[in-house]
Amino acid sequence: MTRRRPRGLSPEERALWDRIAASAAPLHPRAAAEADPAPPLPPEVPRADPDAPREPPALPAFRIGQSATRLPPRIDLAPGPGERLAAQPVRMDRKAHRNLIRGKIEPEARIDLHGLTLAEAHPELIRFVLSSQERGRRMVLVITGKGRRGLDDGPIPQRRGLLRHQVPHWLQMPPLSHVVLQVTQAHLKHGGEGAFYVWLRRG
Repeated sequence: MTRRRPRGLSPEERALWDRIAASAAPLHPRAAAEADPAPPLPPEVPRADPDAPREPPALPAFRIGQSATRLPPRIDLAPGPGERLAAQPVRMDRKAHRNLIRGKIEPEARIDLHGLTLAEAHPELIRFVLSSQERGRRMVLVITGKGRRGLDDGPIPQRRGLLRHQVPHWLQMPPLSHVVLQVTQAHLKHGGEGAFYVWLRRG
């Protein structure tokens, strides 16, 4: 239970108290004379106006988001062509595959599709791969380039390097799927992310 603060005396109450105190006779005059004078009455405390606006209580210092649970950053990005190809099973000789991804096998032929549109590059790729298989070649290099970073003003980000993403799909679809045995990303000395090694089946 909270204690209430004394409200003090009004002017009428103080005048009434002074008249009563003056008319009262002490029971022990000598003790009253020797005793300390009576303490002064407490000052009058002004009453609060019920219509006056009340000041809101002061808020403790805080920082926005201090109680929020922090989650680790999450970035959902589609894997690149190199990551998808690296996750595929090895269908060729494993020793040759290790030498291939290390760049120790030189391509027997190469085609540069950089700068072509998808409609122009697809038939050129089919012609090149089929003719290479007919000539008995085992490993060829397909250069696509990394792709230019265009203007991205929309809410949906644009994929960089459409040709680089499309060529591995073409190599695994008819009429090239029965000719191509393995596709891997090229070593840095042969183009890196902008080129692919294509290991062909024997004719």
